[in-house]
Amino acid sequence: MTTATTTVTTTLDPRLAALEAESIDIIRQTAGQFDRPALLFSGGKDSVLVLELAKRAFAPAPVPLELLHVDTGHNFPEVIAFRDKIAAQPGITLRVAHVQDWIDRGELTERADGTRNPLQTVPLVETIADAGYDAVMGGARRDEEKARAKERVFSVRDSFGGWDPRRQRPELWGLYNGRHAAGENVRVFPISNWTEADVWAYIGARGIELPPIYFSHQREVFNRGGMWLAPGEWGGPRDGEEVEVRTVRYRTVGDMSCTGAVESTASTIDEVIAEIAQSTLTERGATRADDKLSESSMEDRKKEGYF
Repeated sequence: MTTATTTVTTTLDPRLAALEAESIDIIRQTAGQFDRPALLFSGGKDSVLVLELAKRAFAPAPVPLELLHVDTGHNFPEVIAFRDKIAAQPGITLRVAHVQDWIDRGELTERADGTRNPLQTVPLVETIADAGYDAVMGGARRDEEKARAKERVFSVRDSFGGWDPRRQRPELWGLYNGRHAAGENVRVFPISNWTEADVWAYIGARGIELPPIYFSHQREVFNRGGMWLAPGEWGGPRDGEEVEVRTVRYRTVGDMSCTGAVESTASTIDEVIAEIAQSTLTERGATRADDKLSESSMEDRKKEGYF
């Protein structure tokens, strides 16, 4: 649970209240403009936040959105268990696209480095098409990574899921244009304007539960390229990489092969907020090896259909 040393309140400070109101308006505009919107949900903190905002947007009615997770098969067990716990709640429907299914059919091939994060694009694009989603919401934020900082709140994608920066639309006065041609879809970012610190402050203020992986714990890890990775079926560690037990936590979660832990003793929300206030790196910059494959790796993946 995420309530230690943090007082749950129904009154938000003005900044968080404004962010909450903006995000709820975006979610409602999405529901109003599209026939079949979905919400990407991995069990990570940002997707948990978007789901909480969606619940508030439509209360007392149930959330009229299907949840979608593209499961690499190399996700952290604690996060998958938390995802399934949320999916078991009344009124929640979860669709899971398993990357392993595409590998088994010979449509995708395992990478030499073991990471499956880049393999998520094809299952995502094909599942969007098969399910008929015309809009897909997610928890990406502008402060995470430079390519995400370029995107609008409503991001039109072509029939292959591809993103073209030249097709970005103006979004003045909180007006969002969801028009799209047949076969296209729109990716929606309700918390685009939030920062990592905002997310944690809101989680603390609202008493939102998170997977325990976000807080300090002891874990077997090994060092690769300056990142503390967890051993697993994905192929780590290699010869010469020594497994050791360290006190760590995760700032972001994804495929185990490319998501690093940070050494930390922060076991409460207040301690996490204090820790990230002193950090000079974004959460993805500090802990996501897949963003370091090339200078433009995230932007290249978005052009191929990645979220």
